[in-house]
Amino acid sequence: MDIVYFAWVRERIGLPRERVETEAVTVADLVTELVAREERYAAAFADLSALRVALDQELSEFDAPLAGVREVAFFPPMTGG
Repeated sequence: MDIVYFAWVRERIGLPRERVETEAVTVADLVTELVAREERYAAAFADLSALRVALDQELSEFDAPLAGVREVAFFPPMTGG
């Protein structure tokens, strides 16, 4: 599965994207796996209320299942004008 990071999430992790093998069932499970890897992931995912997630480019929730998902994107909330 491909994981894409945007804005300050990318800055904290130090990668724009990566491919991971995961046993995670939900997005929240994936986050738990990532946080266990290294401190930089823990820093990026410290406050999930400050993050949004998209599965295959569709806005989603952290309790969403990952079955069949090819891409997960994490990004801060967007504001527009």
